Amino acid sequence: MKKINIALIGTGYIADYHARGLLDQAGVNLTGVAAATGTSVEKFAARYHIEGVLTTDVSSLADRDDVDAVVIGTPNKFHAPYALEFLRKGKDVFLEKPMAMNAAEGEEIMKTAKETGRLVMVGHMWRFDEEVNYMKKVVLSGALGKIVKSKGYGIHVNWGPEGWFTKKELSGGGALIDMGVHAIDTVRYILGDPDPVSVYARIETCYGEYDVDDTGVLVITWNNGTISIIESGWWQPHMDGPEAATRLFGTKGYGSVFPTFIKKNDTREDYRLSGPAKTEHCDQRIYTRQMEHFIACIRNRQQPSPGITEGQTIMKIVDAAYLSAQYHKVIRL
Repeated sequence: MKKINIALIGTGYIADYHARGLLDQAGVNLTGVAAATGTSVEKFAARYHIEGVLTTDVSSLADRDDVDAVVIGTPNKFHAPYALEFLRKGKDVFLEKPMAMNAAEGEEIMKTAKETGRLVMVGHMWRFDEEVNYMKKVVLSGALGKIVKSKGYGIHVNWGPEGWFTKKELSGGGALIDMGVHAIDTVRYILGDPDPVSVYARIETCYGEYDVDDTGVLVITWNNGTISIIESGWWQPHMDGPEAATRLFGTKGYGSVFPTFIKKNDTREDYRLSGPAKTEHCDQRIYTRQMEHFIACIRNRQQPSPGITEGQTIMKIVDAAYLSAQYHKVIRL
C-alpha cells in the first residue's frame, strides 16, 4: 500500500481530533506540521510523535514532494488562501468548517479545485455520526412522511470561545459561522441535501463584548418544501438540544437526534448505539470516520462528501442569513 503523506496546518483544539483520526488510518504518514508559533508546532509534534517537517512557514510545505495532502485547521481567515496555495501546488485539501469566510471565497476554491483536478473535503463531521445517519435513513425511507418542519441547534450554554473566534477579521462571523453551521448542515444532510430557496434571520450580539454575533435564529426554506428553524448561540442560558441536535416533524411521525428516537402514533422507539457509549458529545469516532473517508477518496481519486458543493451551500446560507439580519428581509437564493 502506497503511503499517503499528510501535513497538518494549525495546531489548535480541532487539530488533535484530526491527528488522532489520521493516525488510526493504515498507510498514512504525518509528514509535516505548520502553525503560527514554533513552540506550538514542537509541542504538537511531540504529542503525536511526528518526525516530519516542523515549521511556521506554511508555504514551505506546499512545495514539498513528500506532501500529498493537507488538513487545514486554522482561523477561518486563512482557509481560502491556504487551500488555494496547496491546490495550485497539486495537493488535495481537507478544510475544517466553515469552508471559507464567505461564499465568494468558496467560489474561488471551487474554481481552483476544478482547474487543478485536486480534491477538497470540508469538515462537516456530523455526517459521520451514527445517530445522524440512522435518522437520515429513517427520513429517506418515508417512515415519518413528508418532513413539514425541523428545528436544529448549535448552541453553547453559559460559555463561549475566546481568541480569534470572537474577532470578525479572523472568523468572518460569530456563533452562526461557528456553531450554527453544524445545525444547518446536519438537517440538510438528513433531508437528503435539498437546495435552499430562501433565508430569513435575526442575528444579534447579546451576551459579550466583541464584534461578532452570539445569538441567532434562522428560517430556511428548502426546495423540497421543508422549513428549518436554526438556533445558534454562545453564552446562552439554556438550550433545547446539544450541538447539531435536530428535531423533525413529519406527516406520519416525529424524529429526534440527540437524544435519538422516533415517535409514531404515540409510540416511541429509542435508538441504541451499535458500539460503546460516547465519551463526549463530539466523539472522536466521527472525526476518525471523517479522516477514513478523506484518505479513501485520495486513494480512489473520488470526490469527497461533504466536499465543495456541500461546503459552498452552507456558505451561501450563512451569507444570506447575515444579509437578511442586516436588512430585515427574506433573502432568496
